[in-house]
Amino acid sequence: MSTLPPKRTRPATSGIPADGSEARGSRGIQSVEVGGQLLKALVRSGTALPLKDLARAAGMTPAKAHPYLVSFGKLGLIEQDRVSGHYGLGPLALQLGLIGLQQVDPVRLAVSELPALAQAVGCTVSAAVWGPMGPIIVHVEHGPTPVHVAMRHGTPASLRHTGTGKVFAAFAPAEAVAAALAREGEAAALDDAGFQAELAAIRRERVSRVRDELLPGISAMAVPVFDGLGRLALVMAAIGPSAWLDLAPGSAQAQALQAAGERLSARLGAVSPELERP
Repeated sequence: MSTLPPKRTRPATSGIPADGSEARGSRGIQSVEVGGQLLKALVRSGTALPLKDLARAAGMTPAKAHPYLVSFGKLGLIEQDRVSGHYGLGPLALQLGLIGLQQVDPVRLAVSELPALAQAVGCTVSAAVWGPMGPIIVHVEHGPTPVHVAMRHGTPASLRHTGTGKVFAAFAPAEAVAAALAREGEAAALDDAGFQAELAAIRRERVSRVRDELLPGISAMAVPVFDGLGRLALVMAAIGPSAWLDLAPGSAQAQALQAAGERLSARLGAVSPELERP
């Protein structure tokens, strides 16, 4: 009499592929996502909050929020002030934020953003940082149109006459801006009421617009990108023929550029950057 081999049973799995990669569209843990709304609310507020206000900002009742806060407190993600009873971000949250800032490369993120931005605005786009002598363009991406603005990596940007430079003039440290303007032979701009009013508008609106100023027939828009400490990390700009680049605040090109700047600022940890220089 023959015996059948024992039936093989499939080992239990956790739903994660054997290679360790997460399956596309895999389900998360809903309670973690719900509790995460409390952390997001604290980030948005920028300050510690009492239980009632924090729960309301997260879209839940205080009774529902409290157990999450207890668990987050044990992990160090949230900390309760012993005097006021308000809840703020804890030491682990602060450590995670600092490590995240150290790992982020603003230029690398900007370079990855520029190709899609060039397609969206339909013209040349660039990223610039503050160099030893002032603003310098570190990457250029041409748009889909057959007309390109002659601009290369390493090109300096005038603080007085370019959209990129004016954003730096508005948000960079005043001493560095004054020294760079002097090197450009534009020291008098510091006493120019019109230029100062323009910089004030840039701080208020977070966008610079230049039409036919440095080169006839060429216009530009530029926006600031801030880091997690509220400092100007770099400037993104769109440059093209004045007949093609719509500088109006509500234009599709302006909205695409500003959205890209805000998106990159958020990836660098910026929440509510200071718009006015102290």
